[in-house]
Amino acid sequence: MAKVKYYYDEDTLSYRKITVNKSDSYRRILFTFLGVILIAFFGFIGFSQIITSPSERAQKREFENLKFHYKLIDKRLEESSGILSQLQERDNNIYRSYFEANPIPEEQRKAGFGGVNRYKNLEGFDNSDLITKLTKEVDILSKQMVVQSKSLDEIVALAKDKEVMLASIPAILPIKKGDFYVASGYKMRMHPILKINKFHKGMDFTAPKGTPIYASGDGVIFRAQRSKTFGQVVYIDHGYGYKTIYAHMSKMAVKRGESIRRGDLIGYVGNTGLSVAPHLHYEVHKNDVALNPINFYYGDLSLDEFATLQKASEESQSYD
Repeated sequence: MAKVKYYYDEDTLSYRKITVNKSDSYRRILFTFLGVILIAFFGFIGFSQIITSPSERAQKREFENLKFHYKLIDKRLEESSGILSQLQERDNNIYRSYFEANPIPEEQRKAGFGGVNRYKNLEGFDNSDLITKLTKEVDILSKQMVVQSKSLDEIVALAKDKEVMLASIPAILPIKKGDFYVASGYKMRMHPILKINKFHKGMDFTAPKGTPIYASGDGVIFRAQRSKTFGQVVYIDHGYGYKTIYAHMSKMAVKRGESIRRGDLIGYVGNTGLSVAPHLHYEVHKNDVALNPINFYYGDLSLDEFATLQKASEESQSYD
């Protein structure tokens, strides 16, 4: 049986019975029911978020871990790209410049990434933007590394060729310092035998008969013969357009076709051919044009020694 409720009426100073309309009773029941339903609904949602299965929690941790590592990879790619950019700059402005090779254009380094959307298969995922960005960066970096690798291979080949060239260019005196004095340099002078004014294409080193003569650079003996003018003479082809001539020998120590290295013995000072005294006549040619040999002793002479030799070559008398 429902309890009867009263209230105190101050006007009549008595208790009166509380009467409830049926409509109010139904409304109160309805609101109570709806409140219970809402509390139950939101409570279920909150509970389901708090209470997840072990596999769901593992997947969530794995997902967060992947996002973290993607960010690390992205940062490392940026660092690697910066390092590669520095290498590309040195490659174009230092390495290739030193070996007289044309720089690689920027278009060639980064070519091959336009046109069709090659990353369409990466669309439609929760982190498609991040995955696509990383994939593009990896592709670009890989392309640039291939181009740079080929460039460095070319630089290595050029360096090896440069090393061979530097060893081949005539760069030392054909007779050791202290074993000679200069008789004549690269200039016009009176020929001591023919008595005509003639350009002297080389340098004359006077020295005792039998003084050793050495190759001034790597090369191949392409002539070792006796001639009327030069007597016993050796010609060396150094490659790269360079040739040297060693004339008036008393004895040759090499034969045609032999490969020789800078500093190898090739013969001995003599007085053969058109010569008035024992000496070595030495010439340097580039592309069949005779050059002043004094400019090719940088492997032997200090600045003071060079100045002394140059002065002597200009003042001395020719022996052939």
